[in-house]
Amino acid sequence: MQGRRPGARGRFLRAMGEYLKPQEAIPGSLYRTIMLAGGLGALVVWGVLTYGGFVSSLFLPSPTDIVRTGIELYRDGSLIVHAKASTFVIFSGWAMAAALAVPLGILMGSFKVVEALIEPVVDFVRYLPVSALIPLLILYIGIGTAEKIAVIFIGTFFQLILLVADVSAHVSKDLLDAAYTLGASRAHVITRVLVPATLPGVMDNLRITMGWAWTYLVVAELVAADRGLGYLILDSMRGLFTDRIFVGLMVIGLLGFATDQFFKWLHRILLPWSPKV
Repeated sequence: MQGRRPGARGRFLRAMGEYLKPQEAIPGSLYRTIMLAGGLGALVVWGVLTYGGFVSSLFLPSPTDIVRTGIELYRDGSLIVHAKASTFVIFSGWAMAAALAVPLGILMGSFKVVEALIEPVVDFVRYLPVSALIPLLILYIGIGTAEKIAVIFIGTFFQLILLVADVSAHVSKDLLDAAYTLGASRAHVITRVLVPATLPGVMDNLRITMGWAWTYLVVAELVAADRGLGYLILDSMRGLFTDRIFVGLMVIGLLGFATDQFFKWLHRILLPWSPKV
């Protein structure tokens, strides 16, 4: 028994050394185990701080308090109403931004003429705080759902178009030249080489900007909202209902996490040529 332990320990250390190499893949079971351990570790720390009395419930409610409040909001139907309203706003604004930003970004990154035409405007607008544009949006659109969708659109479109343009601009020119050498026309090079080469990066950027869209939710529902998770958080803040604030944050985090995992799954299914796959 004593003689076997160093061998087992050595194999373990060698395996960990392999897993800690930069950009080295690890087994899926190990990945899920580490991810679960990280989540449980955070939950343990949270429980120690709250159940141990180290932090007042006014500032950090316990997990059971948040679960209890979430169940109450779910049973009276308000949580579902808020989640549906916010999901509609987020996905509508983001989808409109993606539908315009992806083709324009590919054109901007591939053709200098388009870049010269679009980039100055994009660079100017993307530095403007979205919250500062809300008075103008209310003036132009009103205070309904369209205004909230416009906030999400502006917050994601001008960032996404530059991210996509950067991906398109970094497609290897040797790849395009090889296609021309083999007799491909310009249209075929664009549709059969350039666009497929950009899609893995575009999919990653879509996933990233979806996360940004969720961060603009509270800003979008700041004015004249009567439903939505952002409204739930702001309304709870006025009454110092910290448990309700955390319920809203938890739901946003869970919806965002589910969306992120969906994009990763979509990446594997739709883009089998991607280096990540």
